[in-house]
Amino acid sequence: TEELQRKKFLLKISGENYTEFEPGRVSFHPRDFSLEILNTSRDDGRLYEYSVSNGQEEEIWQIQLEVFEPVAHPSIRILRRELSNGSCSLELRCTSERGDEVSYSWESRENGTGGICSGNGSSLNLSYSLRNAGFGCVCTARNPVSSREAAFDSSRCGFEQP
Repeated sequence: TEELQRKKFLLKISGENYTEFEPGRVSFHPRDFSLEILNTSRDDGRLYEYSVSNGQEEEIWQIQLEVFEPVAHPSIRILRRELSNGSCSLELRCTSERGDEVSYSWESRENGTGGICSGNGSSLNLSYSLRNAGFGCVCTARNPVSSREAAFDSSRCGFEQP
């Protein structure tokens, strides 16, 4: 049995004229020949087809649209804390409550901390002398469409300030 294929048209162009089949939902820009989908939702993530007919020939391009939710502002939690002999050891975890395909990286807020904050992944292990505290670690949560940061201050080994 043959399977019936249906196509839904968003835009049809004939010469200088064009018709948007979902006005208010899509917007065609004749200046650069682009088509914008307005108020994008997850349902818009699918295969699209662009075809140009010229007499007996037709050229077809297929475009897979991926829709990503932007990352939310991340938060940093202390999973483990040890304070002994003026030395602080911490395990930090950075998480973002929303976002698709989120990746995490860590770096120092300012230069000169010897890369103690550098790392990839949501967790970071730190061990440092409280005499050298006062540096900041920044966690960046990112995905293909957005990037947000949160900072951690190393002073007082992560205990709340008075």
